Amino acid sequence: MNRILPGLCTWLLACCVCAGWCRAPAAAGEATARTFFVDATAGQDSYDGHSPEHAWRSLDRVNAADLQPGDTVRFQCGGVWRGSLVPASGDEGQPVTYTSFGAGAKPLILGSRPRNRADDWVQVGHNLWATQPMEYQLGRQVLDLRDSTWHHHQEGGAAVELRHSDDPGGRIVRIACTASGTAANHVQLWGPSVPVERNVCLMLTFRARSTTPFAFPGVAVLRGSAPYTRFAQSPAAQRALTADWETCQLTMTVSESSESGRLHIYLGNLLPAGTTLEFQPVSLHVATPSIADPLDVDVGNIIFDGGAVCGWKKWSLDELSHPYEYYYDRPSQRVYLYSDVAPTTRHQSIELALARHVIHQSGAHHVVYDGLAVMNGAAHGFGGGATHHIVIRNCDLGYIGGAHQHTRPDGVPVRYGNAIEFWGAAHDNLVEGCRIWEVYDAALTNQGNGPDSRQINITYRHNFIRNCEYSFEYWNRPAEAVTENIRFFNNTCVDAGRCWAHAQRPDKNGSHLMFYSNTAATQGIEIKYNVFAGVTDWGSRYSSGWKVLPDIDYNLWFSTTGVMANWFQEMLDGYDEYRQTTGLDAHSVFADPQFIDPAQGDYRLAPSSPARTLRPDGGPVGADVLWDLEMK
Repeated sequence: MNRILPGLCTWLLACCVCAGWCRAPAAAGEATARTFFVDATAGQDSYDGHSPEHAWRSLDRVNAADLQPGDTVRFQCGGVWRGSLVPASGDEGQPVTYTSFGAGAKPLILGSRPRNRADDWVQVGHNLWATQPMEYQLGRQVLDLRDSTWHHHQEGGAAVELRHSDDPGGRIVRIACTASGTAANHVQLWGPSVPVERNVCLMLTFRARSTTPFAFPGVAVLRGSAPYTRFAQSPAAQRALTADWETCQLTMTVSESSESGRLHIYLGNLLPAGTTLEFQPVSLHVATPSIADPLDVDVGNIIFDGGAVCGWKKWSLDELSHPYEYYYDRPSQRVYLYSDVAPTTRHQSIELALARHVIHQSGAHHVVYDGLAVMNGAAHGFGGGATHHIVIRNCDLGYIGGAHQHTRPDGVPVRYGNAIEFWGAAHDNLVEGCRIWEVYDAALTNQGNGPDSRQINITYRHNFIRNCEYSFEYWNRPAEAVTENIRFFNNTCVDAGRCWAHAQRPDKNGSHLMFYSNTAATQGIEIKYNVFAGVTDWGSRYSSGWKVLPDIDYNLWFSTTGVMANWFQEMLDGYDEYRQTTGLDAHSVFADPQFIDPAQGDYRLAPSSPARTLRPDGGPVGADVLWDLEMK
């Protein structure tokens, strides 16, 4: 087994207390709830999983299990798994639960790939090292695409015409573009259905040419209906298409098994107006990579020695000029790192965070997560749309985000990654008692962008958040979208913006409350009984579209840096100015929270803390937590 982050378990809870294994007897006519055990060291996927002695071993086995409402999956405390957990759904009163058993550190799910061995890196230039190159061997054919039919979708002012023509080498798909729109989704090309199996690598072979040179984008496998889950994504073609026919091969690794996937290409804001693209699909094959754990998606962060140092992401090989700067080359699936010595001679642990959700819960409902640790994911820790009746309790999340999301029309690349995100149509979800740190974007957020985005009855309470760019982010749009009853209560949020990613961001936004443009019909957003201490930029930020402001009150605010608020682009420096201008936080205070010993991880409130009597009932605000072991 690869060596994992040294000292990682010392950042997590020293031990996790597990609930009892027994359940009450099932009522007559009801299926008996089952418990399955997972042990990363002693388990075997061939076992039945019904006892610790016959535990499963891998996440793949868990994801493939036919779990039923009421079932529980228990991961061995102290165990480590890599990849993505894809939860099963339960029913009302019978959730599917993912939790722990035994004593020790919380079960750890890593969204990263290790590169800790000396032979993982080769020197390719002066002060330049790279991961091993990737090669592929073709296996069985999944689809013969020579007679496939493709369809297009256009929106946002885009205008294209699609036609098919037969050719001896296979059907040619011809796309004539009048206007390509301003976003990738404004022109979409949908191909045939393709069943996909998790962790299988696929290679698409096709021929293409274009009347105007342009960089052909990657090909994906997407769910053919909402939510449009991405099951696989290839890189873009290595060379721009020209007027001459060229044969291309693109590879992608499947992140989730599905029978509902379809081949898909985004062409919006990419295919030049006045251009005719000819695309001749040939085949889709299974491909075997030469490296067992390939870097097949964007590497959004490199975590050295458990967070002692993080990589600095650059966007071309030519930009690498300082230690720890790196470039991820998607076509070759290699990371290039600036270093004056072999990376493994200086660092014991090197973890490359991949652009996948560590917990991929699109469409999941009636699920409970209790006592898990989720680390090193370059996308979201918990991510996915259309979730409801989700409980995330007593979980640890760190070093999340940093993956490339898209590139703006002006050429600026945009990165992303939240610890816990509820996207789109999300309702009746709860996050409580979690510890979250070192996140590229938001520790906690729910957001949506579509007429069906209904964000209803979501509560965040008693969480401890430290060193994230934002502590809490909220927005929802357009006007047809709905926001109701979003509550952020009794959380302690410390040092927003003082995270690994802040200096790398082109848009520095260190803020506890980030309220982006919100045009949805909104009511019942409450931000109360929290401690907000320390920011790099502003305590809160508000963008356009808000007709009904959040109800923000009975909080303790404190910072010696930054300003109180970016109020619709007006900087409100002092606390009094903030309250007078906004009308918010009428009963809140600006004062030192008097944590007992934050240098040693003790964020409990001292007896004299003004936060101890701030609630309307005279009780304390914040989570009042003992972070019993120091976070890095």
